[in-house]
Amino acid sequence: MDPRAPGPRGRVPRPEPGWADRRAARSGRNREGLTGLAGAARKPERRRLTPEESPLALKRRARKIDRILADFYPYAHAELDFRNPFELLVATVLSAQTTDVRVNQVTPALFARYPDARALSEAELADIEEMIKPTGFFRAKARSLHVLSQKIVDDFDGVVPARREDLVTLPGVGRKTANVVLGNAFGIPGISVDTHFGRLAKRFGWTDSDDPVKVEQDVMELFPPRDWTMVSHRVIFHGRRVCHSRRPACSACPVAALCPSFGIGETDPGKALKLLKYELAPGQEALREEMVANVHRAAEIRMREQGHPVAGLADPQPGGGL
Repeated sequence: MDPRAPGPRGRVPRPEPGWADRRAARSGRNREGLTGLAGAARKPERRRLTPEESPLALKRRARKIDRILADFYPYAHAELDFRNPFELLVATVLSAQTTDVRVNQVTPALFARYPDARALSEAELADIEEMIKPTGFFRAKARSLHVLSQKIVDDFDGVVPARREDLVTLPGVGRKTANVVLGNAFGIPGISVDTHFGRLAKRFGWTDSDDPVKVEQDVMELFPPRDWTMVSHRVIFHGRRVCHSRRPACSACPVAALCPSFGIGETDPGKALKLLKYELAPGQEALREEMVANVHRAAEIRMREQGHPVAGLADPQPGGGL
């Protein structure tokens, strides 16, 4: 019998042409970071992933992507600034339909005036609206924060609950917000499906759904629970810096060779590098090096670069928050 003939479990696929070259290029990128990526910029072949990819192969590919992103973003963390669960809860509610940068510009004054749930529950609605106006949809957000604070005071003695089933009873709090708070303020792992995470999960082939709950369930099956919070941070970091919604920087992507969506964005290496944002942007090499060298202070470094005060920050929370 020919040992190469397909048996009951089918033929074992051979590596694609160019696989060894792509593996070597990936290793160079992971070792050398952005400098290595620029030096070895090339047009990776689009990986031929088909519906026949087995669940085990998908899981292995997903975990390999996460390992590469962990090497590339060793400083990944929650980009909303907070010092306690209440501040993170409020900041996450405010982050809907706006950027974390904008929220971080608003929350220092808000928390200085209303430091806890009781203080915010007793505030005038018009005052809250005025303070959070730059975040957009400020009337609806102000009502949510006001009622949310009252419910925390009435139902939870003024303390943010540490259970998902309790958090989702609060106005303006869904599974995504609950997972953010649990993972970053309480160290309870969870997948946080925001617009960036949902977009990349589909591009990576981790899910075929647009429903955040289904995306969360699909991705949870690919990783052990201990990794869920950091997987969320890394994927969101990558979505904000490289894998953009309209024009992803495909040829500057450290996981290009593992991505079935390679080619939907910029495949010219030089043009792709120009699309990178924040500490990966051209001219920001020193900032990235500082963040890599000071992983545990990366959030403070980011805040300093954005002109935010950094005094009085709490120690890092489990899961990468401040």
